[in-house]
Formats: sequence, structure tokens, C-alpha cells
Amino acid sequence: MTVQRKVVLFAFIHSFLFTVALCRHSRTDIVDDQGTEVETQSLNGKWILRNNNGSFNLPAEVPGCVHTALQKQNLIQDPYYRFNDLDYRWISLENWTYSLTFTVPHATRRMKRVVLVFDGVDTVSTITLNGVTIGTTNNMFRSYEFAVGGLLVANDNILVVSFMSAVTYAAQRDHAHSAYKVPPACPPLVQKGECHVNFIRKAQCSFSWDWGPSFPTQGLRGVELQAFNFIRLQSSTASTVWDSSLSCWNVEVELSFDVVVATDGCFTLVLPELKLFQKFQLSIKPDQPRQSLHLQIPSNVSVDLWWPNGHGQQTQYLLFMEGRTESRVTFHTETKVAFRTVELVQEPIPSSPGLSFYFQVNGRLIFLKGSNWIPAHAFQDLVTPDTLRNLLQSAVDANMNALRVWGGGVYEQDTFYSLCDELGIMVWQDFMFACALYPTEQDFIETVREEVVQQVRRLKSHPSIIVWSGNNENEAAIATDWFGIPVAERPRYVKDYVTLYVENIRAIVKKEDSTRPFLVSSPTNGAESEKEGFVAHNPYDPHYGDTHFYSYLSDCWDWRQFPRTRFASEYGFQSWPSFSTLSKVSKPDDWDYSSSFSEHRQHHELGNSQMLLQAALHYILPNSTDALKLYRDSLYITQVMQAQCIKMQTEFYRRSRSEIINGEGNTMGALYWQLNDIWQGPSWSSIEFGGKWKMLHHLAVDFFSPVLAVGFEENETLKIYGVSDLSTDLNLTVTVTVYQWSSLTPVCTLVSDPCMLKGGVAMLMIQYSVPALLRDCGKCSRHSCLVTFDLRESANPNSQHGPTSHLFLTSLKDSGLLPVNIKASVERDGDVFAFTLQCDVVAVFVWLDVEDIAGRFESNGFLLLSQKRTVRFHPWRPTTVEELLKKLHITSLRDVY
Repeated sequence: MTVQRKVVLFAFIHSFLFTVALCRHSRTDIVDDQGTEVETQSLNGKWILRNNNGSFNLPAEVPGCVHTALQKQNLIQDPYYRFNDLDYRWISLENWTYSLTFTVPHATRRMKRVVLVFDGVDTVSTITLNGVTIGTTNNMFRSYEFAVGGLLVANDNILVVSFMSAVTYAAQRDHAHSAYKVPPACPPLVQKGECHVNFIRKAQCSFSWDWGPSFPTQGLRGVELQAFNFIRLQSSTASTVWDSSLSCWNVEVELSFDVVVATDGCFTLVLPELKLFQKFQLSIKPDQPRQSLHLQIPSNVSVDLWWPNGHGQQTQYLLFMEGRTESRVTFHTETKVAFRTVELVQEPIPSSPGLSFYFQVNGRLIFLKGSNWIPAHAFQDLVTPDTLRNLLQSAVDANMNALRVWGGGVYEQDTFYSLCDELGIMVWQDFMFACALYPTEQDFIETVREEVVQQVRRLKSHPSIIVWSGNNENEAAIATDWFGIPVAERPRYVKDYVTLYVENIRAIVKKEDSTRPFLVSSPTNGAESEKEGFVAHNPYDPHYGDTHFYSYLSDCWDWRQFPRTRFASEYGFQSWPSFSTLSKVSKPDDWDYSSSFSEHRQHHELGNSQMLLQAALHYILPNSTDALKLYRDSLYITQVMQAQCIKMQTEFYRRSRSEIINGEGNTMGALYWQLNDIWQGPSWSSIEFGGKWKMLHHLAVDFFSPVLAVGFEENETLKIYGVSDLSTDLNLTVTVTVYQWSSLTPVCTLVSDPCMLKGGVAMLMIQYSVPALLRDCGKCSRHSCLVTFDLRESANPNSQHGPTSHLFLTSLKDSGLLPVNIKASVERDGDVFAFTLQCDVVAVFVWLDVEDIAGRFESNGFLLLSQKRTVRFHPWRPTTVEELLKKLHITSLRDVY
């Protein structure tokens, strides 16, 4: 905010406060002076934790969970170390009790209503206060409130939260569901997890997943006591809605009250930066606890819109609410609002069967570039704002504009969504159902309904959220018969599916939030799935909706195997994290690709062999006789494989945005699986646990670039597309450069005729016969040379748009890669360090690693095509040139032979 803008803002706030004072003065003569405000007493902090037989009795922090409490008291090791996920399984099978003794001030106890507010309870518990049961919980995704006024005493109030093992509870619920089975009963054995997770409203991945451990936690997120005589504000949300009939914006504020005595109130909404405010008189009654306030933005008042990353600014405006009731209860809230519209367009496409599937933000068609988000830790109390900011900033730094919050994890904390608002990351928000069918008993439906209401009300103020989705892959699970359901029984499961996701979740979302689209599942055929009764015959049909696609053994360099889908919301390949990340949770005996630790950490069936089989299609696998080098090289080759595979697939989707081939195409989204890791192990992530970028994430910086040259070969013809996410046109040329592996001097360079690359399209800019290219360049064959290409301004050839990309003309295992000798020097440059690399031949997938020195290289995993290149390193902790040089490892593809 500029100084001038601040001065105007403060001047307006000053005049507004005078108006509010008049509002406050209006009814002060008719109320008494005693205890009218809401009194809040936090019960967070030190509690006592014990297990069922009392063998453990220890202090525990709230917010927190049992595992982290035990670790803080040194009663267990790091749960992530080696095989501790199995060794500590007993923790989740125990029943644990949190207890707190606290005093309550006299003024609080004499108020007419006192409630205990639990921000989150994980998961199944019975709660007692002074020996009296006040309630039970069975859903970690919602908050709970219990009236306790008549139970409080002056001193030594005893609050006890008695947890039941989530594993035991889920098994009991499954056993009680005797009418018919609700699959799957258990995860695959390779996941080393627990059974019946679909019977409990808990993070589905906490019972294990194919990229993470089984840690069914028990714990509390936050507890406080609230007391009042008349009225309490429970929640407030603020949304902006575009009124097309009046061509103006409305700010809609929804207030939820807990009302003891009916009262009138004077409320004022203020947008100081727009110099707007409006007063409201409300009558708040016990049977009308929800109130709506509407502030219309006059059509002559200009607002700056909120845009996704790469398309404009992420403007947000401060919104103040000041309220005072006749009972002299005052309310002050401050939040941010943003002005943006979002639409999911599904309409017929000329010359193609099916429907389009793309998002428009503020009327502009946006290609979604990004990834999928999973929980950042198995123990959510350890996820800090710094952790979230590092991961989300990493997404933005890789030119991403969207993340899908996957339905098998958690609804993220408020900080996550606020950061997405700030950074311009669009959020595809799943509800927390994944890869399973679910029961539809009344009590299950009721707790889900409350979960959905609470989460939509909590999150709908965030402009970053652009779509709600009912579940992950459950439409596909029924349609393609994941669970071997007999044909005669299928209608029962379809009915349950529609009951849960359509008649309940969708109905609630449409009532609570009319500003965003809702999809019943992902993948889905969208409008076509609805037409077919919400379970399409083929939810993977590329002519509709979004698709998930995985193929681990098919050649990932062959772009023809990828579906030319309307929207790719999941696709990916596994890799291992770096040695420095793994060494934190392992010991030397584990440092072997085929060790028991490696097998234990792999939760995807045949995953370790699949990575090497895919790598072997194009690379010579590591074969060092040094055991540690062989292990490090094996980790490296999996990252090379993953990075190149996702590059090929993502570039295919980006170049498919503007064309229809055989009825397929107009691809408008590429969200690879997955962004982050939950622990140190093999997975599909591009960022390791702890925040270190894999090679994939470094390559994502380029393949998600706003302007990009995409090259591929078809029928021995090199085709280069220009891809642009910009809203403006560019007059560009394509520069094609051919190198021999043995020299850093180009064999030849070709420049295309100028071509206008229109904003928001992908178009063919040049095509050239590969045999002719090699012949014309001379001294070249597919095995001895590689091709690079980039886009440059026609009027200024030195001005390059987007990165330099490459095309290998044959598998690298068959190419003439020469041994490399890369020399490095390091210099301090303020708070960063400059690594200067020197080499005399082409080096491929050059990887710089400084072991456990946390930080980020500005570029990594690159092709070294010049005799000297400088790469800057940004450390996250103090370090020195000497330490960096001591721990520096430089690896290129030829080094692993």
C-alpha cells in the first residue's frame, strides 16, 4: 500500500469512527451495565494425557495430538524414523484421555449462557465436565459446542476428553453395518495400513495411502470457554457477488449468532479503501440467528479485480464490521474481500463430440497450471504457517496458478487459503471423501451435513477457491467396478452415491454458496455425468470433464499414449527423494535401493521396480560398484525419469489447448500428481518432505512458463508449438539450435520466419524434417546430436520469451553422451551464494546438491550447454563457502554409468 493510499485510508477510517459512535449512542439508555460482553477464556496450553491403563501419564499441549505429545516428552522417537510407523501402531490402537483442571471467574459463571467450543476434535470422543457427560464427537472435520453453564464451579473444574481408538471405532461401525458391505474393507497390504477408514469422518489417508504412513491420530485442535448474557457472534463470512442486471458488485456478509435474548442491533459495514460504508438495523431473535447484510458498490466506484497468478494482481480490500446491540454487546470484525467471478464452462464444441470444460475468471479463459495438494504432515499440529508459505511460494515460483486440495486429506487451515488468496493460487477444493464407497446411515449423513455447512461457511469468503468437488475418484470406482460389485447389486451403491453427494452435499453447497461451480466427483464427465444419473458409463471419457491418467510402464516419451483430455486433473510418476532427506530417517544399513527399508517405505505395489523399468527405457541404469554411490545414483535416476516424464506429458497438454484432433483436445488444465510429501519416502511429489525441490519442480518452472516453445517429433517431423497464457499477442521467431554431444559450439542454428503468437492460444510455429535437419547441419546423427529451441521477439532477437527447451532425437542410453568433468567454484554474494560451473562437453540433467544445507538453487536439473554457467543458491540457514564446497555433489546423467 502506498503512503498516499494509507493517508486517504486513515482519514476515511477517522470519519467512519465518528459515524459509528453515533450508532453506539442510539440505545444506551435502556440497558444495564452488568456483564453484557462475551467473555472468552482459552483452555489451550498444558493438559494431562494418559492412556487406558495409566501406564502413560504426561503433559500434553493443546492444540496437539498423542503422537507429538509422546515425542516431546522423549517417550518415543521420531515416528517417521525407519520402521516406527509400524512399531508405534500401538499408539493408535490405545484409547487416550486428555484432561484439564481450570478455574472460572465469578463473572463468567453468572452469565446466562456458557458454552465450551471445540475448534476440532480428532476424532471419536466422549467429553465430560465435572463428571457429567456433555457430548460426544465422531468427526474431525467439524467444530463442536456444548452448553455447560450449570456445571461450572469456582475452582477445580475438571474437563475430560476420552478418546476411543479410531481404528476400533471404524471396525465397529463396519461390523454394525450388516445389511451390505461398503467397500473397500482394507487398503492393499503394501500400504501397511488400517481397515474401514470409510466408516469414520477422519482424514482418509491417516489409515495409510500409497504415498504415506498410517498414523490414525487422536488429539484436540483448540478449546475455549465462551460466556454471555444476550448474544454471541459465532461466525461471519463476506463474499462478493457480481450483479449483471445492475452492472455492479455487492458485498454480502452473513452473520451467525447464538441468541439468549432477542435484541436489536446497529451494524455498519465499511470498505475504507473504497470510501464506502453502510449502516443496518437488525432484529436478532433466537429463531432467526442468521442475518445477511448487503453493501452495494455503486457502478461509478471502480474496484480492482482479483486475478490468478500470472494474469494480474491479487487485490483484496479491507472490510470492517462494527456492531452494537441494545444490550450493549459490541462486535468488531476485520476481514478481506476480493472481487472476482468464476464460471465453469461446459458447452458444445464445433466439430467435436462432447462438451468443453474450462474455467473463466473475470470473464477471461484461464488455463489451470499446477498440481495436487496432500496434507503436509501426518500430525497436523506440526504444520506451521512457515511450512505452508514455503510450499505455496514454491508453487508460485514454478509458475503455477492452481492447486487441487485432494479429497483424502483434510480441509486445510485458514492460513493455507489466505496464502492462496495472497499468492493468486486457484483452489479446486474436494470434500474429504476418496477412493471408497461410504455408508448412508442417518447419523453418518447428519454429521456429514454439519461438516459441509461448517466448511463452506468457513471457506467461501476466499477468492482463491474456484470450484467445489464432492469426492476423489468415487464415481470412477463405481463406474469401472473397482470393488467387484455384482451387477445386480450395483443400483444400491449408485443410490447411496447419489444420496450422499447429490441429495446432501451438493444440495447444501448450492444453498450456502451460489458463487462457485460444484462437481460431484473427480474425475467426472461433469454435465454429462449428471445427465447419466451422476455415475457416467465412462468417467474417463476425454470428450467431457476432467480425467486422471496413470501409466507407469508405457513409454512416457511417447506423447501419443496420453489422453487428449479436456482437463488433466491428475497424472504422474513416482520418484525417490534425495539422499539428504532420506538419511534423516534411516541408517547406513538402509542405504540400498533393494533394502528392507526401501521396500517398507514404498507403499505403491511394484513401485520401486516400475521406476527403474521406466527409467531403463531411455537411460543406462546406475551400475557403480561403490554401494553408497550406487544408492545415490539410483535415487537420482528416478528423479530424472520423473521430471522428464512429467515434462513430456504437461507439454502435451499445454500444446493441446487450442486444437481438436479426432474429436479430442481443447485441453484447459494440467494439474500433476502431486506437489508435496507427507513424509520421507518415494512418491509422486515434486517437493520433498522438508521443502527441498526435486528435479521435477525445477523443470516445472520451465514447462509452466507463461510463454513456452514445445517441441516434439511426429512421423520424423520436428514440430514446434508456441504456447501463450498471456492476454496480448507476440510477434516471435523460433530459434532452433543443434549441438553435438562432444562440443558446446552449436553445429548449426536456424531461425524461422516471424509469426504472430496470439494471446491465450497454442499454435504450430515451425515444422522441419528431422532427417533433413540433420543432413543440412552436417556432422550429425540422431545419436550424436540434440536439438534446442526457444522463442524470441522478431524485432529483437536478443529478447527471449520463455525458457530454452530441448528434444532428444533418440533414447539417451543410445546417444553419444561423453564423460563430463564439471568444475565448480563458490562465491558469497550478500545473502546468497553463486556457484560457477565449468565444463567442455554437453552435460545432461546436471544436479547440484549440498546435502543437509537447507535452501534452494535458482535452477537445477538443467542441460549445461555453455562452458561456464553461474547458478545462485539461496540458503535457509547460515552457511559458508567452505561448508558448501565440502558438501557439494554434482551429478549429471553420464556420471551414473
